[in-house]
Order: sequence, then structure tokens, then C-alpha cells
Amino acid sequence: MQKAKIIAPIIITFVWIGFICSISFMEAPVKFTAPHLSLQVGVEIGRQVFKALNKTELIFALCSLGLMLGNRLKSPITISFGTVLLILSLQTFWLLPQLHQRVQIIINGGKPEPSQLHIIYIILDFIKIIALFYLGCFQLAQYKRNSFN
Repeated sequence: MQKAKIIAPIIITFVWIGFICSISFMEAPVKFTAPHLSLQVGVEIGRQVFKALNKTELIFALCSLGLMLGNRLKSPITISFGTVLLILSLQTFWLLPQLHQRVQIIINGGKPEPSQLHIIYIILDFIKIIALFYLGCFQLAQYKRNSFN
């Protein structure tokens, strides 16, 4: 049971990376190449998909946090995970609400003012993936150290 508690956060970390890569860097751009998909429908689908991704990421974060509590963690793990939590918080409480407002303007037939919010979101996702990758590597290294000692 103790091994499962140590392995589970590692699995969650790498599955989390897969979710972000498949949604943010595959689904989102590919959706807009569909020739018969209107902009209004595309952004509404995007809003729903990113709401679901955000909820999934929050679940991953809570599960990881719960599983990591009580384990003696090395500082690279806490720094990496803290970076992920900071970015997820920025996206959840600042960026996504702003982006959802912009989507609503498009759905209502308007044209929102130019903004860098999408670029900021993409950059933060890249940084989050890097932090998650390092987190997973640090978790694996700690698991290997503990397994062979």
C-alpha cells in the first residue's frame, strides 16, 4: 500500500502532462482547421473543453497533494509542484474567466478587443508542462532512491 501511495503521484503527473498536451496543443488548434465549423461554435466548444480540462487538472492537483502529504519530499519536488499550482491558480482564477468573457462576446456576434490572454495561457501551459516533467523526473528519482535503500 505504501508503494502505491508513492507511485500514484508519479502516474498522475505523467497522465496530467498527456491531458495538457492533447487538449492545449492538439485539440484546440486542430478544431479550427475544420472547414465547416463556425468561429462561434468553435470557441464555445473550446470553452467547454477547457472548463473540463481545468476541472480535471484541479482533481489531479488535489489528488497529488493528498498523496504527497506525509511523504518526505525533496525541495525540487516541492518547487516543481508549487510552480504547477501557481500556474494552475493563475489559469483558474484569472485567465480562464477572462477568456470565457471574450468567448461570450464572440458567441454574441461581437468582436473582442485585441488581447494577449491566449498567448499568456499558452506560455503558462508550456511552463506548466516543463514543471510537471521535472516534477515527474524528481518523483521517479526519489522513488528509485527509496526503493534501493
